[in-house]
Amino acid sequence: MEFRSMRRKRQQLSEEKSIEILRKSTSGTLALLGDNGYPYAVPISYVYAEGKLYFHSALSGHKIDAIRNCDKASFCVIDQDEVHPEKYTTYFRSVIAFGRIHIIEDEKEKLVTARLLGDRYNPNQEEALQKEIEKGLSRMVMIRFDIEHLTGKEAIELVNQPGI
Repeated sequence: MEFRSMRRKRQQLSEEKSIEILRKSTSGTLALLGDNGYPYAVPISYVYAEGKLYFHSALSGHKIDAIRNCDKASFCVIDQDEVHPEKYTTYFRSVIAFGRIHIIEDEKEKLVTARLLGDRYNPNQEEALQKEIEKGLSRMVMIRFDIEHLTGKEAIELVNQPGI
């Protein structure tokens, strides 16, 4: 599949920097094709691992229906958003992933991804995580987002003055 290239190439982040942002951030906005063809964008916590994003969800709802109806999705993370009103600009840095999203059906993969999320948000708490998984895994859905295309972009001011 051919994805659109970035118009302002000078502001494009490297793939390594984009992945670094995905690794360190804790939430973003998942965009899906929702009811009646309307876009549905939902803020959500996630974990990045080996070219994939993982999410959890309740067993039913708008997000789950949208995923079941269309496997194409995008996910956006804002790493920096610093308004400079005197310059009429924002020093921003963000990443957008495009890919295919799936509900994980395999119980072993579901357990592994639940542990990934648990370790990301509450590290070094194996016993507590095990109890939480035993209590709640049957009432949640684990979701995998396979990244097909990744772009990152930053404000020209950040390009011109690295380290800001």
